[in-house]
Amino acid sequence: MEPNSLSSTLSQRIAAALARHNIHYGWVVVGVTFLTMLSTAGALGSAGVMIEPLQTEFGWSNADISTALAVRLMLFGLMGPFAAALMNHFGVKAVVRAALGLIAVGFVVSLGMKQLWQLMLLWGIAIGFGTGMTALVLGATVATRWFSRRRGLVVGMMTASTATGQLVFLPLMASLSTAYGWRVALGFVIAILMLALVLIVLFMRDYPSDVGLPRFGETEVTPHVAQHRSIGSLMLAPLQALREASGNSIFWVMFLSFYVCGLSTNGLIQVHWVSLCGDYGIAAVAAASMLAVIGVFDFFGTILSGWLSDRYDNRVLLFFYYGLRGVSLIYLPYSSFDLYSLSIFAVIYGLDWVATVPPTVKITAESFGAERAGLVFGWIFAGHQLGAATAAFGAGASRTEFSTYLPALYVAGAACIVIALLVVMSSRRRPVQAEAAE
Repeated sequence: MEPNSLSSTLSQRIAAALARHNIHYGWVVVGVTFLTMLSTAGALGSAGVMIEPLQTEFGWSNADISTALAVRLMLFGLMGPFAAALMNHFGVKAVVRAALGLIAVGFVVSLGMKQLWQLMLLWGIAIGFGTGMTALVLGATVATRWFSRRRGLVVGMMTASTATGQLVFLPLMASLSTAYGWRVALGFVIAILMLALVLIVLFMRDYPSDVGLPRFGETEVTPHVAQHRSIGSLMLAPLQALREASGNSIFWVMFLSFYVCGLSTNGLIQVHWVSLCGDYGIAAVAAASMLAVIGVFDFFGTILSGWLSDRYDNRVLLFFYYGLRGVSLIYLPYSSFDLYSLSIFAVIYGLDWVATVPPTVKITAESFGAERAGLVFGWIFAGHQLGAATAAFGAGASRTEFSTYLPALYVAGAACIVIALLVVMSSRRRPVQAEAAE
């Protein structure tokens, strides 16, 4: 808490003003978090429209560039379990502020890069670490701390912001890159990141008690009691959670399903879609616009999935999501890549882009209990990004070696169908009993 800071005073005054109109300050925090995750997701997905400009300017191969992007996606996922520990120790505001600063610095310095190793260091490692600290764990942490009711809606909104942010900025970035060069497009991303940073500094608070409020849905203010634990012990908590979860077959089913989810979404389509369409004579701006359409359908599909996950068997939902995604990916190479066929693909594929997240989160909570669900899901999400990294590198290698992306599309589509069958055949498990409170 920052009792004497200008931003803390501003937050308390806004919270009091909103309370008079029966509006909880938690929704302000949700809005700021939504924009933050939207901007960092846009930063994560920005490279998809820059592969060809980088190839043209520096002569780097698709495989070379894809390697750096694979590192970014891998670190984005692996940071998830540890981001939660850092937020518990240093606070959400401090961690997000540092993450946005790291991403912005990585992009600013990359404006002058000349060598491939610089791309790896800046776009791969620095931005991978930064975006990893603002991934789905951030949304889950905010939802848990600020809401006891409407938490599912908040998680759905945050999830949608992550995937949608990776797509909706792409048409504008493609236009800027085509008209003015990739550095101007990158400048747009930097500006959005700086806006999010300012809003975080002004309005983000770590706990409802920081502005004298209870969680949304409760009536009593619960003061936050600081944990006097070393950062080392906090960072070991994710590893302990992984050790315990690894003995449960449901963990591995969910881990593999999310590996395939990453393999078939942001590692493949998000990174390589513009180049894939270019092989069929579609301009970068038009291709990026189709990604934005996918993002729009994804936004509504994810929120609908959250609603469905409260009412139907989540394994059956995942069966349909992965099955339909697999069919759409296998269909794509046989389409004519005209407006009609790509529109069909965008609707079917977009509706289940990250619709898999709410059912996966719910199965995780049912299998491991509320106390461990966050950390365990962090590792499952790491599997998602390992799959994404595999696709980013593998599709780039396929394009470089065979001059086509088709093998990557077939592999991803087949993997979706296999995992759909595996998930629906998995058995229900009773929640793992939480250990005694530490």
